[in-house]
Amino acid sequence: MSATPTALTAPTGAVAGIGRRALAPLALTQFVASFAGSNMNVAINSIAKDLGTTVHGVQTAITLFLLTMAALMIPGSKLTDKWGRKRCLNLGLTVYGAGAVIAALAPGLGVLILGYSAFEGVGSALMIPPIYILATLYFHDTQSRARAFGVISGMGGIGAAAGPLVGGLITTAISWRASFLLQAAIVATIIVLCRRMKDPLPADPGRRFDTVGAVLSAGGMLLLILGILQAGENWTLFAVLFALGAAVQVAFYFYVRSEERHSKEPLLSTSLFRSRTANLAMVTQNIQWLLLMGATFVVTVFLQVIRGYSAIKTGVIFTAATGGILVSSLAAQRLARRYAQPTLIIAGFIITLIGIGLLLALYKVTQSVAWFTPGLLFMGLGVGTMLTPSVNVVQSAFPEEKQGEISGLSRSVSNLGSSMGTAIAGTIVVADASAGNSSYVAAMIVLGGIALIGLVAAIRIPSNAHVAQPST
Repeated sequence: MSATPTALTAPTGAVAGIGRRALAPLALTQFVASFAGSNMNVAINSIAKDLGTTVHGVQTAITLFLLTMAALMIPGSKLTDKWGRKRCLNLGLTVYGAGAVIAALAPGLGVLILGYSAFEGVGSALMIPPIYILATLYFHDTQSRARAFGVISGMGGIGAAAGPLVGGLITTAISWRASFLLQAAIVATIIVLCRRMKDPLPADPGRRFDTVGAVLSAGGMLLLILGILQAGENWTLFAVLFALGAAVQVAFYFYVRSEERHSKEPLLSTSLFRSRTANLAMVTQNIQWLLLMGATFVVTVFLQVIRGYSAIKTGVIFTAATGGILVSSLAAQRLARRYAQPTLIIAGFIITLIGIGLLLALYKVTQSVAWFTPGLLFMGLGVGTMLTPSVNVVQSAFPEEKQGEISGLSRSVSNLGSSMGTAIAGTIVVADASAGNSSYVAAMIVLGGIALIGLVAAIRIPSNAHVAQPST
């Protein structure tokens, strides 16, 4: 089959009306996937005690969930063309819901990893790419598309930030297991809401799926993150796994080049990396989610493991981050009419750096968790300010026929950032939890350094980058 994909051009007319009705289930799907990545953090102690495992064991389950999402996001995106976007969405929701039920009933860490890390991770990889592809197809004009991206991205950020609060409330009032049952209930609701949704384009069962490329891509990411998880515990294994992961990723690149030279459609086209604007914006996407998930995990572990706070007391403090993301997300459209999208990304990183600075400066002032509020608030404001502009810059850098591929790549990059945040910052604070304050400080300094890298990338995004502007 030719390497040229079918153009993602849907008929107009009734599609716009369907799109407006579809926006709620699409945004809810992104919410529940992001919520799943952070709500476990405040239940770490409860889960570890209940399942007879350690904090590091629960961290591994969280990281593997995020990693499975990231590793399979690109293959999941390609399957939307072959199986259809609505079918992939419903299949992903079904697998995800089954995983939530398995995790809720888990008698030990192994079954928790099966339900949460494996089933929910695979389900997320199938259901998240259709969100952004369908939004692109349903909303043709740049104004409505920007609004849709804003709602969906904002719900993703709110889900990640609200996870600790909701998880803390449920864990304290009922059990950590009820949190998974809540996810299953939300998924069932989304499936019902999707019944009237129509796929704007027919499925293409004859479309080639690059199995070899999928294995190389996923395998490389898996090895890299597993290597990072070994840092601080087994440096030899860290070096071996990281080197193997890098080697597999290099092999994947040369394999893709070979497929393209033979006029075959690869898993991922190298043309996606020829846009300097999109490349830099994807770096900022990766780092945004790395910072949000990394800081959430570090603060949660510090408060629960080192200071001994309860799940509810820890969760409530994250109301500040949730509020910050909500406020900045709601203001995103108004801000985008006044400022260029790259400018908003830069501002987001500056505000986030202020938040990290406050989390470092105020944590020893008193034993009260209230002193974490300013830092988490600024982090929420900063991340919320740049979530939508980053997605908008990446998606708008490519024509409609590339939206399927770039959606998968963009989501994979973001979810890879989430798994890296939990793996890198989490490994630092968990590996030396006995060190108390010093492990917290080290983890936050690392996050601050990574935020500076994100700021540099944001500054280098061309100020005249063509992006979809929100409607007035």
